[in-house]
Amino acid sequence: MRAMSRAVSLGAVVCACVFAPAASAIDLLQAYQAALANDATFASVRSAYLAGLEKLPQARAGLFPAINGTGNRTETSTTRIPNTRLSNTTYAVQLVQPLFRWASWQNYEQSKLLVEISEIQLELGRQDLIVRLAQAYFNVLAAQDNLTFIGAQKAAIAEQLESAKRNFEIGTATITDTYEAQARYDLAEAQGIQAEADLEVRISALQQIVGDRTGQLAQLPPGVQIPGPIPARMNDWVDRSRSNNWAVIQAGINTEVADRAIEIARAGHYPTVDLVGTVQRAEGLVGNVVIDNPYTTRSVGVQVQVPIFAGFGTQSRVTEAVALLERSRNDLEVQRRVAVQNTRVAFQGVNSGLAQIRALEAAQTSSRSSLEANKTGYEVGVRINIDVLNAQQQLYSTERDLAAARYNALLSGLQLKAAAGILTGDDVESVNRLLR
Repeated sequence: MRAMSRAVSLGAVVCACVFAPAASAIDLLQAYQAALANDATFASVRSAYLAGLEKLPQARAGLFPAINGTGNRTETSTTRIPNTRLSNTTYAVQLVQPLFRWASWQNYEQSKLLVEISEIQLELGRQDLIVRLAQAYFNVLAAQDNLTFIGAQKAAIAEQLESAKRNFEIGTATITDTYEAQARYDLAEAQGIQAEADLEVRISALQQIVGDRTGQLAQLPPGVQIPGPIPARMNDWVDRSRSNNWAVIQAGINTEVADRAIEIARAGHYPTVDLVGTVQRAEGLVGNVVIDNPYTTRSVGVQVQVPIFAGFGTQSRVTEAVALLERSRNDLEVQRRVAVQNTRVAFQGVNSGLAQIRALEAAQTSSRSSLEANKTGYEVGVRINIDVLNAQQQLYSTERDLAAARYNALLSGLQLKAAAGILTGDDVESVNRLLR
């Protein structure tokens, strides 16, 4: 089928589920493998996929012969013959082979489309899992970075606080420097408490996806080069999303399903033709005649049913199906526009993220130089304590923003591929190779 050539097979998903990581330490790829096995949202999608596969054999059954058996036994007493009970036993087997049932045939063709939709929904669920996992994983890394930067800032402020106290004792600084440093230290202490709580919340969110304690996560090293989108033109990605986006493909198939539904509704006007064969065996009392020996009758024939009037119900169902087809066409256009918009946003997110990374790297270098200059100026008396504290805060804020920009650029890259319908487990592995 069209979708199966592009959708991930259930066997591949199950094989990946076997390799669930240990709880001690994991990287992004191991977290993805664990999420395939443990994420409840994806498990629900997978179960829906398995259920959707049964649409085809259910519809195909309407084209196959149906065989039914019946049997009955009755006891009859009559006043004509005192103390006499007459029994009747009948067995029958009937076979009905549809020869022409337009609704059954259209239902069978529609079921093929419904199976394709199930496959697409599985692929959409897998892509959603990758994006959700990457978001949760990078959120944890960002929270860890924030806590680390706050710890380093606290250590630097504590050192500056001690320096301010010493300078005040020897008379080279005022008590204001000590108060300012103490205030910054207390603020950093409060920020550290909040950062610890935020980290716990984000770890819990990640564990909800992977279904286990995560342990130590692989980190994104400082200075790592984040790859840009290939191809580098936005219009190439937009064109790809219009045709390859899985939600767009599903909406397109939904229009075909709605078109088949019109034919199913119109079938209410058409006759049905069945081949009917019956084998019946009877013994005992048949009607008013007593049969001493059992006998068997066989019959084969063609049964034709022609609908004449159904209270205008068939016309109403056709009108309804035509309106639903128009709705599905509008839904298809909506999905195309959503795919294009998501592609543009993600593409801009990658490129703006890369530009922000370059700018923050330059700002990081400048902030370090500014901090060193302010420390030197404070020691020689040309800078005050607040200048050093501001420079320290600027440096750590820049480093925190730089780390967050790297995570956002990577996430936007995954979202861009999801919008274009080409996000796979290989992309998870590519991002994972950047981690250490």
